[in-house]
Amino acid sequence: MLRPKVLLRYSHHVFQPKTALDDSIKALPTHELFQTLGFIRQSQSGLVHWLPMGLRTLNKVESIVRHRMNQDGDALEVSLSALSPRSLWEKTNRWSGTELFKLKDAKKASYCLTPTCEEDITNLMNEYITSYRDMPTTVYQITRKYRDELRPRGGLLRGREFLMKDAYSFASNEEEALQTFQKMNAVYNKIFQDLKIPFVSAWADTGDIGGDLSKEYHYLHEGGEDTLLTCDQCGDVSNVEKCESFPDEVGLHSGDVNVKYALSKDHSTLICYYYPSTRQFSWNLAMDAMEGDVDVNLKNESNEKVLKVFERPDDEIMFSKILRVMDCRLNSRSNFPDFPLQKYLKNNFGQLNEVSLVAAEAGEICGSCEEGHLRGDKSIEVGHTFHLGTKYSEAMGSKFTDSNNNSNSIPQMGCYGIGISRLVGAIAEVARDSKGFKWPTSVSPYLMSICGKNEQLVQETRQTIESPDVLSQFNSKLGLGARIKLSHALGIPLAIIVGPKSWPKVEVEVRGQRWNGNETWKQSYETHKDEYDWQIIVTDDGTEKHLVPIENLSKICNILLEDL
Repeated sequence: MLRPKVLLRYSHHVFQPKTALDDSIKALPTHELFQTLGFIRQSQSGLVHWLPMGLRTLNKVESIVRHRMNQDGDALEVSLSALSPRSLWEKTNRWSGTELFKLKDAKKASYCLTPTCEEDITNLMNEYITSYRDMPTTVYQITRKYRDELRPRGGLLRGREFLMKDAYSFASNEEEALQTFQKMNAVYNKIFQDLKIPFVSAWADTGDIGGDLSKEYHYLHEGGEDTLLTCDQCGDVSNVEKCESFPDEVGLHSGDVNVKYALSKDHSTLICYYYPSTRQFSWNLAMDAMEGDVDVNLKNESNEKVLKVFERPDDEIMFSKILRVMDCRLNSRSNFPDFPLQKYLKNNFGQLNEVSLVAAEAGEICGSCEEGHLRGDKSIEVGHTFHLGTKYSEAMGSKFTDSNNNSNSIPQMGCYGIGISRLVGAIAEVARDSKGFKWPTSVSPYLMSICGKNEQLVQETRQTIESPDVLSQFNSKLGLGARIKLSHALGIPLAIIVGPKSWPKVEVEVRGQRWNGNETWKQSYETHKDEYDWQIIVTDDGTEKHLVPIENLSKICNILLEDL
């Protein structure tokens, strides 16, 4: 066992690999690579401990998000308790959620560990928002959240505990709320630009969280769980749940047909949605076809349950209506299921044709412009914004006095999430190659490493660099080649290699990627190459190296880092 002073001496690399890395790291899944390189350590399925290297990256992501929320979002930071009482969740009918971690205190009162905070933040803001003059306002927090995932997967991408930035806006009317929604999306664009990894935003389904308008932020990657569809004509980007598409030719499906039953809001009309059995039914498109006149409380009920709710006594049949809604891919020869309610008369029936009721697929015609075709890309979702309306504020009894002195007005809400720890996992997934990670400078744990076996030269080199983001301590058992290889695997943008043979010149290997395509350093090189005695070497494998005198090292590193 190491004595405390010995442990302190090696504290900077106690979590580093103890032996040289081999070529097997290129085959490791990202979650395992994180652990091999000492960024995190998994304690249980879906749970991780953050180690010093990983914490540096996590904190940098958090700082970027916090800076933009404060500066551009005009948001106020709070920190809510992770324990939320059952009574709040019952008000919004979300206590029955299967992913809630639930517990009881010594007095048998029930709580959950918060996966999201619509209930708690609305309950809190009820005490402070009493007038339209108090709005618009946005509050946010960056805290740990909890979700009882049955099958955690993807490491940091889908865990049971995660760090999240969740923000909530309150507005006095819908126009004000939509302005805040647009403002927050502009903030998100800046956040993802600051992170430097190319991203796309897409219109999305609001899902169980509610509301009628939402936008997702994604990194395109073949290993992602989501699919984005992009029109090659109008450029519209949507996720599968929100996208509408049409076939090149209508009415070509002659196979089996499925039916999904629904009811109008007043339950006077039975809606029969017919669609190809080979395709996935889309509730969003089904709602659009009926212009929203559908009882959404029954959307997850079986056909049998919907028919039972609709069933009428014989003397009321003449007042009931049945509407057949036909997906545009069907034709009269399609194999339709039998209709179970035979006693309804022909004049009870109506029909709506040539609508799209199924999830869009790549290759079909874009429903937005009806000209271009859709391209599908796998992606990783890293952010989501919602316009919620009054779903939570009404359920939580929120009231304020508006400009007309009406004291029963209900605030309009929005919510805006970014998975901080998920972002670390997503960037790592996108920014890695056969050598390991390849972080952008915005979130790299260190900007530079100093690799050398001569401790005196390493220290002299370190003293010439003003930046605190320099890794100069490695496990003493690692040779020079192993240190360079470890630096590259860790994803540090620049590796500074020092040795007595080339001293007082040092070699700078560029590990980072120029994510924005910028190469402004070339201009500086042409201007200063003679003044700085700056040489460039590109090896056969494409490695970019810069040979520079030690006195000009810091200036040249700063130039190179601007593009990485």
